[in-house]
Amino acid sequence: MRKLTLSLAAGAAALIAGAAAYAQAPEAPQPQLTRAAAEQRSEKAFERLDANRDGKLDASDRADRQKARFDKIDTNHDGQLSYAEFAAVRSQRDGARAERGPRGERRMAQRGFGRGFGRGGPGGMIRMTDADNDGTITRAEFKAAALTRFDRLDADKDGTVTREEAKAARDSMRQRWQVRREAQRAS
Repeated sequence: MRKLTLSLAAGAAALIAGAAAYAQAPEAPQPQLTRAAAEQRSEKAFERLDANRDGKLDASDRADRQKARFDKIDTNHDGQLSYAEFAAVRSQRDGARAERGPRGERRMAQRGFGRGFGRGGPGGMIRMTDADNDGTITRAEFKAAALTRFDRLDADKDGTVTREEAKAARDSMRQRWQVRREAQRAS
């Protein structure tokens, strides 16, 4: 049961880490993002996510990334996480969070705009990116999905997403989520 819980937690962490890796931005704040930069980011993100370098993202890539993360946490390499190993990782993460400061300020300072990419819950990135629904994401599908999201954010269609456009898109998404949650509560 404990291994199943850890496996499920590792799977969820892998999905979150994949989305975070995909949305990762340069260190310096950028007031805007061009379409060319978005395309370049999608290429770099695909390379990071394609763990086995076969030109597609699928379950084997996710498994390889999960195993690598588990191996990094499993410091004594016995195939199990002890409480001490778990606590050490949690302590490092909490310390890093405290160092970065409040979430909203950190996000705006590092990215210039929100993370919006790869959301949708478990399997969300696959559902949103896998155009032919074959369970794998090719480089072309990945790039097309990234540019589609970019185009959706680029309200004035000038080839650049400004902070204001990104904020407007986030605010719109939050409103849609709120309406959906209220509708679910009313049901």
